[in-house]
Amino acid sequence: MQTIFVQVKCDLGKAYEVADSAVLNIEEVSEVHSISGNYDLLMKCYLEAGADVGHFVTEKLQLLPGVKDTYTIIAYKAFG
Repeated sequence: MQTIFVQVKCDLGKAYEVADSAVLNIEEVSEVHSISGNYDLLMKCYLEAGADVGHFVTEKLQLLPGVKDTYTIIAYKAFG
């Protein structure tokens, strides 16, 4: 299992719709948090080992209606 975090910038007024759509329609999305800063949402995603991160982000997350931009962080190890 591979964990990635994706920061998502949404079209104005669309953050809640994007969050709901991600949680309801993309099984790899575990959590979505509303955040401050340059991006609107932070998504925690679990991908199968060996899954192509680029394809997942570009073909699933970036195609959600209301998504304007993404920034992907690959996690190596979880502590605690």
